[in-house]
Amino acid sequence: MLNFITAVLSNPAVILGIIAAVGLIALRKSASDIIKGTLKTLFGFIILQQGAGIIVNALIPFSTMFTQAFGLTGIVAEDNSLVAAVQTVLGKETALILVFSFLINLLLARVTSWKYIFLTGHMMFSFAGTMAIVFSQMGFSSLNTIIWGSIIQGVSMVLFPAISQPFVRKVTGNDDVAFGFWGSSWITLSGYVGGLAGDKSKSSEDIPVPKSLDFLKDMSVLMGIVMVLIYGITAMFVDPAEMAKLTKGQNPFLFSMMQALTFVAGVLVLLQGVRMFLGEIIPAFKGVGEKIVPGAKPALDVPIFYAFAPVAVTIGFIAAVAGGLVVTFISKWLPVVVLPSVIGLFFMGGAAGVFGNAVGGRRGAIAGGFFLGFTWSLLIALSYPLVDVTKYGVQGLWFASPDAIIVLDIIILIGKIFGF
Repeated sequence: MLNFITAVLSNPAVILGIIAAVGLIALRKSASDIIKGTLKTLFGFIILQQGAGIIVNALIPFSTMFTQAFGLTGIVAEDNSLVAAVQTVLGKETALILVFSFLINLLLARVTSWKYIFLTGHMMFSFAGTMAIVFSQMGFSSLNTIIWGSIIQGVSMVLFPAISQPFVRKVTGNDDVAFGFWGSSWITLSGYVGGLAGDKSKSSEDIPVPKSLDFLKDMSVLMGIVMVLIYGITAMFVDPAEMAKLTKGQNPFLFSMMQALTFVAGVLVLLQGVRMFLGEIIPAFKGVGEKIVPGAKPALDVPIFYAFAPVAVTIGFIAAVAGGLVVTFISKWLPVVVLPSVIGLFFMGGAAGVFGNAVGGRRGAIAGGFFLGFTWSLLIALSYPLVDVTKYGVQGLWFASPDAIIVLDIIILIGKIFGF
């Protein structure tokens, strides 16, 4: 039963499908509307997931190319791979923290003014694993690890969406959804910094271009050109023998171009999924809010914001990579070399671009993205000595989510004060 519940809570598509069905039932919709709304919610989120998968698969070879091109070794920030690697040791603790934290989230949403229900399953899993690792390394028993991990995660599941919600309203123009992602506070801060640097009247989505370059107004075309250049230039610096291994005999520049265009195709698929599932889940969630947790808002994953400013996503991503690279190249003065975590830089940097654009226009998108890439990578480097994941046989990986790292830092600081 525990494994089944954990599997359900770890699968955001299933969670959203169940919530859509419950919400539509609560609204007394017809059987036909319930079936259509539930399935279209599932389809939309699965499309979103597939788009994200395409993006990740296209970024993995780029990350390898970049590392080999510039001869860098260090750590990559990647939560889910790290947490998955320790499940043979901390699987029970991770599962129970995930389950109980969700129940605490529902309770807090019911009895407090923080009406947020965190629905991003893989993020719930990664945070639960982070809590299990931290408390285990501090010498807590399995029971105390589960208790404290569940409480802290349950509170975090309403606290961080609450912190971000004022900015979410500026981005979306409404109060229908919240931010359920363990980087929301850092993205929000990056958006605020972007607002200080720019002018929101000059949106990234309205960049003036000559008539002969009118094709650049199309987000997919602009992103395609930019990504082909980034992949192609990086490939030029990779050793030919290493490039041949990576491409399995394909022409290196053709391989780079296709990976870049596949990345863009993944973004387009993702955006289509976002539009489809938001169109179904928001009306259905009103039924949940009215009948179960009055006033509740679904806290959803980071891609829901990309459709509000697609060009800003590209700008924020590129700026975030630039900010992350600065930290990579100054890492000899830091506790560890943080390699560019391209996947995190895309998903968070793109959102930082959207948030920065909402209050600071195109300059805000650039400043927000750069700030996120720089400070996120710096946060990882400075926090790295606090938790030694090599004790679990994990090499080259460390925690990625800024919100989780902030909580991790606070827990360890309190532990040192009280002698844990």
